This record gives sequence, C-alpha cells and structure tokens, in this order.
Amino acid sequence: MNTDARTPGQAEALDGRSEDYRDYQDVALPMTALVRNQPAGAYNTPHTHRHGQLLYATHGVMRVATDDGLWFLPPRRALWIPAGVVHDQLMLGAVSMRSIYIQADLAARFGERCRVLEVSTLLRELILVLAGQPIEYELAGRNAHVVALILDELAAARTLPLQIPWPTDRRLLLICNAIVEAPGHARTLEYWADTVGASPRTLIRLFLRQTGMTFRQWVQQVRLASALDRLDNGEAIGAVARALGYASASAFSNLFRRVMGESPSAFLAAR
Repeated sequence: MNTDARTPGQAEALDGRSEDYRDYQDVALPMTALVRNQPAGAYNTPHTHRHGQLLYATHGVMRVATDDGLWFLPPRRALWIPAGVVHDQLMLGAVSMRSIYIQADLAARFGERCRVLEVSTLLRELILVLAGQPIEYELAGRNAHVVALILDELAAARTLPLQIPWPTDRRLLLICNAIVEAPGHARTLEYWADTVGASPRTLIRLFLRQTGMTFRQWVQQVRLASALDRLDNGEAIGAVARALGYASASAFSNLFRRVMGESPSAFLAAR
C-alpha cells in the first residue's frame, strides 16, 4: 500500500511550517502539531505514523478510512488513530486541519483502536495554542503545561459511537459502497439480496458477523454520518431529514440526540 501522503503544493503551510507529515516523525518532543488547510476534494493517500495521532479539523468535514471502518469528522469531533494504523483522508469540504502527533509511549494510554472523541472547548483551545508553536518548540513553562493539559483532556474525552464498520465479503462491499454513495435511498434487505444473489438470511448473518451491527443499524450509522456533513454545509434540519429518508424532522432529531448527545440545532449553533 502506498504510504506517501505528500501531494504537489503541500510542501509548506502558509506560516512556513511543513505540511508533510514525514517532517514530524522524528521530533524529539512528547507531541507536536501539524497545521494544514486543504480544499474540498483533496485526498491524502493511505499512510501511517510512528506516533499516535489526534486527527482534528477546526473547520470542514473529513472522511477517514482504515481497513476496519469509515469515520466522518465534523468540527468538535476528532479521531484517535493509534501508531501504525494505515489510514487515508478525504476532504468533503474545505478543511482546516490541526492534527496532534503524540509519542508512542504516551499514546499507548489512549488505546489500540481508532475512536471518535468529543473535543471540548478547552481541548480545542489547547490544540490551537500548540499549533501556534514551532514544530520543535521549547518544552518549558507554558508549553509544558499545555502538553500536560492536552493529555489530561484526551484521557477525559467522551468516545462517540460514530464508526461505520467496513466488511470484507464482496457481496457486502457492493451493498455498503452503494449505500454510502446514496444513503437516502430506502432499499430493503430483500432488494439487496436479489441484487447480489444471496438470501436475506445470509446477508443478516454476514452483517452481524462482519460489522457487529444489523443491516438497519449499519444504514443508520451511514445516514448519521451523511447528516453531519450536510448540517456542516448549512442545510436545514428538515431538508436533511427528508434527503436521508426519515419520516419527519423530529424522528431524525431524536436519533441524532440519542447518538450525538445533543440536538441538531445545538450542533449547528456550536459550529
């Protein structure tokens, strides 16, 4: 797999900092911050890091993929990526990325699986402070406190159930790719069984075995991820609910609140 995420024109950020993740691999500090602004549609090819990574954007929505799943990351949500995990990134809109790399020994405390974390106001501000420092900053005084507080905030951050587990069976891959492309289409399991040449009972077993979810739960996760993207792009709550096949705006809002811990209107107000 290609592990080179550098593309032409990404050599230097606007403030003179490198935008190439490889320039951060050998920094002898507990953590450092990559600053990168990318346009809609930009794609960072599959790559990995020797550090743990907190992948975060102050603006815009990213889609991140690993061998195990998909994640859609709006502002105020970050993805914890353990060291050594291969991942890519697709910018669904213009994205202002402020990514934190944490030395592997310190990163181990945050687990060996990718997970979505809620970014508190304090954590966001701490990330921005670190992002304002040189790549190799002086670890003393205020900077030492910032680093310690980031580690504390990460340890306390709430994990959100926003992963879209990704199957390996070729029949499920056909179904899942089609659903991600058009999450609002209300196609039944029976429809997909006819499409891929398998019985509904077989697909039920495969979804549970390969994703840990029922077909309905999996579709719900995809629709929620699409909703985050649409809301961040300014679509009205009612329009999002209709586009994704919900019976009403209130039905959509109830699901959103149950998973995200806040209503769609609160999510919009905090952008």
